[in-house]
Amino acid sequence: MKYFLLLWLCISYLFSGQVQAYTQAQLAEFAKNTELKFAVKSNFTSATEPKSQVELILTNKSSQALSAGTGNWVLYFHAIRKQEGAEQHGLILQHVQGDLHSLRPGKNFKGLKPGEQLRLRFSPSSFMVSYSDWMPRAFITAKGLKPEIFANTDTEDFSRFVEPYTRAEQLQRFNNPSPDLYPVATSQSRFVANQQQLSAFKMPEQLSVVPSPQQISYQRGQTRLNADWLIYHSGRLTSEASYLQQQLQKISGLSLSLTTKAPAKNQPHIALTVQAVKDKAEAYQLVIDDKQISLSGNDNAGAFYAVQSLLALLPVEGERAVLPNLTITDWPRFGWRGLHYDMARNFHGKEVTLRMIDQLARYKLNKLHLHLTEDEGWRIEIPGLPELTQIGANRCFDLSERNCLLTQLGTGPFTSGNGNGYYSTADFIEILKYAAERHIEIIPEIDMPGHARAAVKAMQARYLTLKEQGKEAEATQYLLSDPLDQSKYMTVQYYTDNSINVCLPSTYAFVDKVIYELQQMYRQAGLKLSTFHMGGDETGAGSWTASPACAQLIATPDNGVAGVADLKPYFVAKVAQLAANRQLTLGGWEDGLMYDAKNPFNRQQFANENVYANVWDNIWEWGVGDRAHRLANAGYQVVLSHGTHLYFDHPYEAHPEERGYYWAARFTDMAKVFGYMPDHLYANADKTREGQVIENLEVLLGQELPALEKPENILGIQGQIWTETIRTPEQLEQMLYPRLLALAERAWHKAEWEAEKPDTKARQQDWQRFGWTLTQKELPRLAEAGVALYLPPPGAVLQDGLLLANSAWPGLVVEYSEDQGQNWLPYTEAVKVSTNLLLRSKAKNGATSRVTQLD
Repeated sequence: MKYFLLLWLCISYLFSGQVQAYTQAQLAEFAKNTELKFAVKSNFTSATEPKSQVELILTNKSSQALSAGTGNWVLYFHAIRKQEGAEQHGLILQHVQGDLHSLRPGKNFKGLKPGEQLRLRFSPSSFMVSYSDWMPRAFITAKGLKPEIFANTDTEDFSRFVEPYTRAEQLQRFNNPSPDLYPVATSQSRFVANQQQLSAFKMPEQLSVVPSPQQISYQRGQTRLNADWLIYHSGRLTSEASYLQQQLQKISGLSLSLTTKAPAKNQPHIALTVQAVKDKAEAYQLVIDDKQISLSGNDNAGAFYAVQSLLALLPVEGERAVLPNLTITDWPRFGWRGLHYDMARNFHGKEVTLRMIDQLARYKLNKLHLHLTEDEGWRIEIPGLPELTQIGANRCFDLSERNCLLTQLGTGPFTSGNGNGYYSTADFIEILKYAAERHIEIIPEIDMPGHARAAVKAMQARYLTLKEQGKEAEATQYLLSDPLDQSKYMTVQYYTDNSINVCLPSTYAFVDKVIYELQQMYRQAGLKLSTFHMGGDETGAGSWTASPACAQLIATPDNGVAGVADLKPYFVAKVAQLAANRQLTLGGWEDGLMYDAKNPFNRQQFANENVYANVWDNIWEWGVGDRAHRLANAGYQVVLSHGTHLYFDHPYEAHPEERGYYWAARFTDMAKVFGYMPDHLYANADKTREGQVIENLEVLLGQELPALEKPENILGIQGQIWTETIRTPEQLEQMLYPRLLALAERAWHKAEWEAEKPDTKARQQDWQRFGWTLTQKELPRLAEAGVALYLPPPGAVLQDGLLLANSAWPGLVVEYSEDQGQNWLPYTEAVKVSTNLLLRSKAKNGATSRVTQLD
């Protein structure tokens, strides 16, 4: 009887829909040995295949089977593009939030036995031509168990989990309605391009200073520093003199004494003083003579930049205390010379931020715009609101989001994954002080009302915790979401719940609290917060349309809100007033200050003395490249931040191995950044996104382009580095350096070739002069500072069995290997080689490019 009862129970179990219960060890073994890979099948479309096609390939090399039918396991993976697909092999695809997707088994799932493979085909929301469009750290979960990461995806090496792109339909973005006109870079195409660029190269007599001084004249002879020299400085320049002393010690080994007492007549010395120079802020003069070096600034910042030019003149090898005799008179082109750094998407740590500040100072950039908050993370500690960093600064696998944010951007299921972390108040105060000593203003950005998911979820968790404790009033004090809101929207980054509710009084209590705490941190650093950046960009269309709180606000008379379209300007005006109450300039991204593509908000409604816009969205054929002029003419100050030339999260070249997004430009190399012309906005319109050459922008658009009526409202230019695909400090720095130097050149120095119709030959010669200084001096200086660098791969062709090779920048060495990289030989002239060849570029400091094959 017991036997039949047991048999009946077993049969009942098999047919009752019960599923296999995995142990942690079984799940771990499955994830360790099962291979999960992604593949792009085709970006090309047709009448029969109207969408791009990609694949997820699951190969079970473990000893564990996935049982048939509905299971208690779920597989999660990250992909920049939102993936769509019908049920396949009984597996159901679901988009969770942002880049996170899930696959779960349904009743029709046939199982996956050891040795079997599943190929699932999806349609991405857009083309995918870069390996970095896929994210690492896919994982599998089962009820009651901790997640396990698929081992082959737990890496930053894309080749381990992304199938190679080799065919045109994988490498190019589209074929309809017109072909993709940007060819993928090859060794041959690089060779031809490099030949054209290097044809203008003439080795300069002197290595230049970066950025180029306005006026420089060389005299005969050299000056040698030694231990007999002193540094004499006026009292107000104590910080600048100490910096010079420290840097000379670091570079040359010389330890020079500081003094505020005028040195004796024959005493060799460096004099650091404040004197009138050209009557321009931040101007300086540097005079190097045999027994005296004079550094005089129009102000402290000018004196500091004189120091930087002096240090830039020191050799990078050999005798490192020798200087050419010369006179430099110099001043900046723009007062705003900035970099925007997004550590909210992926956090990289305090040390890399301090190293970044050092390089900004070295190249005379004076603004660091810190993007402290995003959908994927809140990166600054706010006293009194610990949830912002306890929850908002960490991503892991927690569907309730009571302990952390949902994992995004390849972090994986654990808080130990890449991208997690935040600046403590002590860290931030240290950063503020460090930057101020180097004449860099830190501009904090708290992005809202969109791009605010980290804050929204952290405050929701706070609300639930306090409500459970019976503290209702305290729970709602800083709530950013309406619990009854049924609004439906999806943002560009595929979030459906990232908008702060602009109709809640608690929202403005939160904003004021955050600004207050930021202000306190600046005060503790001995500084004054002068600018608050509110973000404002890319708010999801449809936000607040079904919010009872907003319906009530709209129904309330005499508040300037007649409908949903009034809510965004209402929010900006309220935030502007909070900032004005604290005597702050307000900053925002351009679309955060506009009703639509053409019409800015009425500038007069904001109480702030200054409101500025970062103008970024300039896809030429979309007709939005004129927004800088529209906003400046409407009374806003403008910082040029254009995506086509100044976004350093874009690839350096069109190739799948190049990291980054490519929405604004297919690629942005050094020469493109160097060639940006801030004073001739429309002359920068070179190509459409498809690659079509733009001969005349006005003809292309069929509309008049507004002229700049108030040029005084253009404050300057700023580079942007966004970090969706940048998870490590090394990746960050390789995307940033050396493009940062080309940005600094254009921010400080206006070239003679800049015009509505630029002198392309003169520009090419200027770029090669800059490139020579870059390879001979600046790359070694950066490497000495511990900075990771990007180098362009070389060009090469094989002619009659002979290798012909060249580099993109003058002075880079080309190396080749005939034994798969075990040994490398320098290329100096045409040489007979085998066809199975690897190539790379190499700088003087030993840094190398990625390895490429001879095509």
